[in-house]
Amino acid sequence: MTNVLFIASTKPQMGVFADSVRKFQALGAGTYLGGTFHLPSVAELGTAGLTETHQLPRNLNTRSAALRRKARKSPGGMKVWLQVRGDNWLRRQARHADVLVALDAGAVYTVWRLAQYYRVAEAHFGIAPALKAVERVKRRGASGTRAAMPPLDIVKANARRAVDGLPAAVMRHATARPVMRSAIGAKLWRTAVTVPGVPAKVRVATSRYVAEGMQWAGRTSGASLTLAAAASKIPDLTARAGLLDEAVMNELAKGISPRNLDQAVAARMAEADAEFAEGDHAKASAALDRALNLAFHRVLHIDQLSSPLAEDAAAFTAPLYRSPSMRALARPQGRRTPYAEPPKDRPLRLLVTTSANDNFLRHILARYGEHQDVELRYLDLAAQKSLKRVAWAGRRVLEDRLAGGASTYQEEVERLMRPYLDWADTVFLDWSVGPAAMLTTIDPGTTRIIVRLHSYEAFTRWPHMTDFSRIDDLVYVAPHVRDLVESLVPQLREDTAPRTHLIDNAMELTGFGRPKSADARFNLGLIGVSQVAKDPLWAVEVLRKVREHDERYRLLLVGGDMNPKTSMATRVYRRAMESQLKPLVEEGVVLRLGPTDDVPSALTDIGVILSSSVREGCHVGLMEGAASAAVPVSRDWPFYAGRPNSARTLYPEGWVVGSVEEAAQRILQTTGTEEAWRDAGKLAADHALTTWDWPVVRRTFDELFLGDR
Repeated sequence: MTNVLFIASTKPQMGVFADSVRKFQALGAGTYLGGTFHLPSVAELGTAGLTETHQLPRNLNTRSAALRRKARKSPGGMKVWLQVRGDNWLRRQARHADVLVALDAGAVYTVWRLAQYYRVAEAHFGIAPALKAVERVKRRGASGTRAAMPPLDIVKANARRAVDGLPAAVMRHATARPVMRSAIGAKLWRTAVTVPGVPAKVRVATSRYVAEGMQWAGRTSGASLTLAAAASKIPDLTARAGLLDEAVMNELAKGISPRNLDQAVAARMAEADAEFAEGDHAKASAALDRALNLAFHRVLHIDQLSSPLAEDAAAFTAPLYRSPSMRALARPQGRRTPYAEPPKDRPLRLLVTTSANDNFLRHILARYGEHQDVELRYLDLAAQKSLKRVAWAGRRVLEDRLAGGASTYQEEVERLMRPYLDWADTVFLDWSVGPAAMLTTIDPGTTRIIVRLHSYEAFTRWPHMTDFSRIDDLVYVAPHVRDLVESLVPQLREDTAPRTHLIDNAMELTGFGRPKSADARFNLGLIGVSQVAKDPLWAVEVLRKVREHDERYRLLLVGGDMNPKTSMATRVYRRAMESQLKPLVEEGVVLRLGPTDDVPSALTDIGVILSSSVREGCHVGLMEGAASAAVPVSRDWPFYAGRPNSARTLYPEGWVVGSVEEAAQRILQTTGTEEAWRDAGKLAADHALTTWDWPVVRRTFDELFLGDR
């Protein structure tokens, strides 16, 4: 027999209900009614032919004060559930029911909750869908199978009435954590936000409440799907872009690569284009700024082991440059006059500048601070509030470019930077980030502008906001970085692009040649573990592989730990790393040496230097290790592997390996005997000192700054 349980919070129309009961019974169903209305006062119930009726609790008078307070703040349907949820008869009947039926709107929430706890074939609102459900159950010939989406019919029939105009408190209760934790409840509400006929304002508000409930319940992707689904039904550009933006940011905040990234970026670009066409440059720049921030979010490109840019950089940025506002941003402004040649009758006035990051400037500043043909000044833009404010004002850069240089921002940059430009013959700006975008909003006059781009910048929005037609020389630290950046930024492929140079970082490597003990042969070393891109877990896998052959091998980690506050993606990686490192550290197999200002001393205990990174510009730690006569073993950095330029073209043959197994094989071969290890280390040191040491590299800088002078 098929069991049908009716739930009612108000007295049903008894004539219609009695006729319906007979139809259920004609299908062979047992019919049970639980009601919160006063059942004994309804004489017609006796003639309805129900299998059983039951008086459900009518109020909460005998319950706790806290529960009564909660009920007073709850919508009607939830209040009914609070009344009846402890009733033994109701739970017993629900446990055996094949079909649950809400006879009125007040009973809907109770039916939905019961469907979560018990194996119910069908759950519906109203007599007609319930009759069809009984027929389906009979055809299936099986009882006790939960439906895929019991409440979906309820929502489809009543979603507009349910969400239209409900106050925030009610919506939060209706989308609370218990509802959203179930797959049925989550899908139910995703359907609700897309039903036709709901006003856009109500749809936006409802989707946010639903997404909030899903977030509380741990359904981050469900929350994003809900916002994206609602956005697809909203014609207003700004509202649609806002919801898609929120959908993407929900997932990025959890360290997840968003499934709706393309739609979100496209929506913001469409918003920017519409405002740009109307001449509202402030709103256009705000939308374009959001589009670029989404497209180049660090969770996508920096804090994970992969990036869309590594797969196909040109394809990733192509949709951006189809936008009129983006094309306006990328339009080269050029110089009014060429830069002046270096003076012959006095020292070259060289301004070296950066913003807080002078990690790669020490040797440059020392050399040209003492050079007889150079008058040097150093400017840290972050050290002055006024300069720092304009150097990183991304949205103002965009507005100025879209407005054709007519904004107050350009005037401010002129006032602050012109004295430095008027003094300098040459400006060397390290890092192609915010300051480069800022500086190229104004004409440099006769001053030569040189910018150095490392590797990090390629994965940010800044190169797309920089007018490279106002840069004379662009310095790359490696060919593979140049290839990536030029595939990303169309302006760098045009006639107005600057001259390019490949110059290694300034490193003093001679001091790394210190004696190593014989025991260092079995110590693998990794310099720098503070970023996900360093992928130290790859080095751990190499360690495990070599220890299968010889348990004397250990791994030494030099450098500060990853900051879990950087992003959830970083936190997730660090959590996995800590889990694997803990037992190895306890065994003494891995030594965490922490940060140090004396890397040469740390390297005296390291016999094999690793580069486990997924991407690098030029891995300084590996180069320093090679200079110390440690045997270099570099991973074929996955971001660049297989391309015309990569780790394999940057380092000598044999240094680069394609897998953990190849790395272990190289280590075992080169450290098999002390003699073989020391020979391999000497060859590495010779190459490092003759290729990357400062006395070699400084000649290239001399040529860059001074020419043939």
